Amino acid sequence: MPVVDHGVADLAPIAVAAPILGAALLMLLGRRVPRLALDVAALVVAAAEVALVADVFATSTSGRVVTWVAGWTPHKGYSVGIVLVNDPVGAGAALCAASLVFLALLYSAGYIDSVHGHFHCLMLLFLAGMVGMAMTGDLFDMFCFFELMGAAAYGLTGMKVEEESSLQGALNFGIVNSLGAYISLVGIGILFAHTGSLSLPILGRDLAHQRPDALIVAAFVLVLTGFLVRAAMVPFHFWLADAHAVAPAPVCALFSGVMAPLGAYAAFRIYWTVFAPVVPVGDVRRAFLVLGATTAVVGAIMTLGQRHVKRLLAYSTVAQLGLLLLALACLTSQGTAGALLDAAGHAGVKGALFLIAGVLLDLYGTMDEAELFGRAARHRVLGWLFVAGGLALAALPPFGTGLGEAVSAEAAVSLGYTWVPAVFVAVSAATGGAVLRVGARAFFGLGRRPVEEDGAPSSDEEPDVHLRRVPVSMTVPVVALLLAALATGVLPGARSAAERAGAYFVDHAGYVSQALTGAQAHMAVHARANWAALGVGLDVLSALLAVGIAAAACYGPRLPALLALQRRPMRILRAVHSGRVGDYVAWLMVGVAVLAGLVGLPLR
Repeated sequence: MPVVDHGVADLAPIAVAAPILGAALLMLLGRRVPRLALDVAALVVAAAEVALVADVFATSTSGRVVTWVAGWTPHKGYSVGIVLVNDPVGAGAALCAASLVFLALLYSAGYIDSVHGHFHCLMLLFLAGMVGMAMTGDLFDMFCFFELMGAAAYGLTGMKVEEESSLQGALNFGIVNSLGAYISLVGIGILFAHTGSLSLPILGRDLAHQRPDALIVAAFVLVLTGFLVRAAMVPFHFWLADAHAVAPAPVCALFSGVMAPLGAYAAFRIYWTVFAPVVPVGDVRRAFLVLGATTAVVGAIMTLGQRHVKRLLAYSTVAQLGLLLLALACLTSQGTAGALLDAAGHAGVKGALFLIAGVLLDLYGTMDEAELFGRAARHRVLGWLFVAGGLALAALPPFGTGLGEAVSAEAAVSLGYTWVPAVFVAVSAATGGAVLRVGARAFFGLGRRPVEEDGAPSSDEEPDVHLRRVPVSMTVPVVALLLAALATGVLPGARSAAERAGAYFVDHAGYVSQALTGAQAHMAVHARANWAALGVGLDVLSALLAVGIAAAACYGPRLPALLALQRRPMRILRAVHSGRVGDYVAWLMVGVAVLAGLVGLPLR
């Protein structure tokens, strides 16, 4: 009989249901209570969710917590019940999501248009989708929570319905992601027809001794497609910048900080629990090393060429997701640990940067780097926070981003992929340098004013509200997020905890056994120092290169050599990123074919 800790484990279903109930309550009250009451109620629900998920996370650190909802436990190895399986990775992702939503609601209090409570309702439904997706142990439930998260995200993106760009961004987002979801649903149908079950542990057990024929590999590719679209893997990534450019800043913080990384989490959760014994490791590793590196490089090049601040940050997210995929592609507990540390640090850093970008939009009515030049000089505190975020994005120690990239690079080198650290250094330097360039120009007026050739023109996005000063409720979340990113790298035992979590994540046999029979699995991981000399050296090099890139952009000639080298590829990439949803759908089909080819379909 599976182990269920009735003192704590039963909080997992409550954690999934609480935001949905809170959203329903706010919809009922939306037109009947003042705005302040809506803000307070949403914050209370979000804070309660943080407490619930934190409790589940605390329990999961000592081992997986398995909950068969309503007591529908397996009989002779089978069950029709819904299972929630919380290990440190899943519960940690849910905790990250809940914390970010709470900070985003605090930032939004009194400033983002509530639309009679619709904004608060959508934020809580978005949270429910993320928490459910992180906790569930059932493939169809994962798909359902994926769709709940997506439906809420589309609404949040297109909230400014009076703006054409807002509707276009939401439409591109919705069409591309929905099509990806339908492709995943086809793969889910294939698995159900083949095995008669959609429970992750039962699927993993039933496929374990089968050969990787074309049907299984096709199901693998199709199921993963929808989640990789949400993870913005090239060439599935086109929707991301369009959505970030028009969504409110706190929503962008959630998209980049937790929603997109959750797509990668779901893809690799499915691989490890269902397909790890049957799909060849070499094929999967090859596929994600190639696609991860491509995603990282394309995102870095596009980041350097942006003048619209939110688009710049969005493309830097694409680049960082590429690095995350490279770490996960190692298919080891150490590589997974590096990805976890990097994702946690990135959530704090990117969330803070988007919130600062939102403040700039509300103060000055533009996201154009040229129009912001020198105008934010009186907000030096925000300026230094923005610079800190840029340095953290460049992997400067001791931020969690730096620690994650150092551990990831070590994992890749241990497998013989000595080129991976170079990709980490180059991509982190490019994305961090682009952010430092914006901070130097907007907050400190350094260098020359950007001209048209330095990047794409700004969009016509309107501010969420016109500010005269920056309220404390907007500054506190920024500071909290940067401190969280810093804590990820400096807390004693952070690396050991991440490696232990990674060991649980990649433990296919332990996941299946504990979910179906209750056999406890305990991971023994040797304590290790957070930082090693090689990792520190690579991270410092990356940060120094980022400062150099920013300085070259601010003080160099009109077209420095570095930018001259990327001018032609930039033109090609801008032409590909056309903004036309039909083009994005075509690239989605290309991506499915490429993924299938790299994984091994047709089988050789």
